[in-house]
Amino acid sequence: MSNGLLPNPDRVDVGLPPIAGASSAAASGAVGAAAALAAGQLLAVVLDVAPSPLLAVGGEFVDRFAAQLKELAVSLFGTNDKAALVLGTIVVSILLGALAGVGARRRRWVTVVVFGAFAAVGALAQISDPRPVGPVAWLIAAVSATAGVAVTWFLLGRATALAGAQAHAEASTAQPSSSSEAPAGTGAGAVALARRRFLGGLGGLAALSVAGAAIGRSVRRSDVAAQAARKVRLPVPRRRRSLPADQPFTVPGATPYVTSNDAFYRIDTALSAPQVDIDSWRLRIDGMVDDPLELTYSDLLALPSVEEPVTLQCVSNQVGGDLVGNAVWQGVLLTDLLEQAGVRDGAEQVFSRSVDGWTCGFPTSALGDGRVALVAYAMNGAPLPVPHGFPARLVVSGLYGYVSATKWLEQIELTTWEGNDGYWVPRGWAKEGPIKIASRIDVPRAGQAVSGPAVSLGGVAWLPATGVAAVEVSVDQGPWMRAELGLVASDDTWVTWRLAVELAPGDHSARVRAIGRDGRTQTARRAEPAPDGATGLHEVDFEVQRS
Repeated sequence: MSNGLLPNPDRVDVGLPPIAGASSAAASGAVGAAAALAAGQLLAVVLDVAPSPLLAVGGEFVDRFAAQLKELAVSLFGTNDKAALVLGTIVVSILLGALAGVGARRRRWVTVVVFGAFAAVGALAQISDPRPVGPVAWLIAAVSATAGVAVTWFLLGRATALAGAQAHAEASTAQPSSSSEAPAGTGAGAVALARRRFLGGLGGLAALSVAGAAIGRSVRRSDVAAQAARKVRLPVPRRRRSLPADQPFTVPGATPYVTSNDAFYRIDTALSAPQVDIDSWRLRIDGMVDDPLELTYSDLLALPSVEEPVTLQCVSNQVGGDLVGNAVWQGVLLTDLLEQAGVRDGAEQVFSRSVDGWTCGFPTSALGDGRVALVAYAMNGAPLPVPHGFPARLVVSGLYGYVSATKWLEQIELTTWEGNDGYWVPRGWAKEGPIKIASRIDVPRAGQAVSGPAVSLGGVAWLPATGVAAVEVSVDQGPWMRAELGLVASDDTWVTWRLAVELAPGDHSARVRAIGRDGRTQTARRAEPAPDGATGLHEVDFEVQRS
């Protein structure tokens, strides 16, 4: 008795037609599902359709369950949350395919129903996406379902042949052969041949499916980035904020003043960064304005620009977390664009929309206090990387990203405060999102052993649009000591800090707090990120060893 690749447990009478083993059928259906996913991905690339069925279904899942899963996903996977969700969607699809394969051992039509339904779900998700695919979604669905059914049936045929060979070999054991080796085509030889045919087909089609999906994702990912590298020539800004030439101190292992593009955090709802064609892209500024604007990418680059360093933070950042970064952004002042459009009386909210339908909004009053607010098209001296919003995004100092930092920007609408709610507001997050004063210890890391007795502690502190006036550190619950601050380009960025202390060998702890230029002192009260940002003091435990 066995399952799958050994004698078939479902065979009770060798006179009956053979039935594929359960595990062989499940493997057949799983590979069929992989083939369906790969076909949908590849065809979407060939037809230049975004999103693919897989990403459309994943995006629909994000939209429906984002409120419940956002913090869990970020806490478990950090900036890899989207990859985890895509992988999860693939796993669920393959499990459904496996179940379909098992059900199709006796009723082949089961695969048609399951793969057809799954393809229909993908097509409906594509059609309902803010970037609607249109009727071609049904073509992709038909090809995907056909690929899944064809591969499953092909492998089920080989699995059934294997089951027949196994049943025949079992029946033949009652008639011993005089030869020590079974002839090819009978008994053990037939089983070995059937097994090789099934496993070869299974492995080959699985590898082909994985390769097809990988090729599709690779091509899709590189298109726009390659176009941008060839076409974009950044203009010289009319005003450039100078960065500090040198910092007064260094702390090995501490965060640098400017975060590189590769190291900058990415948190958004897009499972795959939208690939925007700069030749057809337009930025609309409308709503409660006198003269609505529509700008091409060339129009935007031709306008007077500025270059400003600004610290951005995700509202999901935990105390001491790394979902925060400081970069140099180049773009057009948002106030210049709104002045050109002519904002009408009564407009209370700057509401923006991404090409993939994501939205957010912040009060128009935030633009009247001198903070940096840009329609940015460059980051650290290069065109925006695709994951960070190419061709353009909003950068607003002092506001969490969920209310201000629209990437892949498509529309800016002036409206009343109640006229629209951004993506996260109906999902339980606060409508206003000013960044709270925060600080972090980078060195020493939690649990790290450092040499003593002279120890340098270091990290960063931030309150964008207001600035940090002081940073204080308490060691072993002792008195607060004033840390040395690094130089900053403006109050829109974080500040690095250092504190040199003498500590005896043994276990120690340190906590940090910041004091804003407005007199606010960072609170010790612990609060989770939802609904408007985490609070509390970052604290680390570390060990000092004799040098």
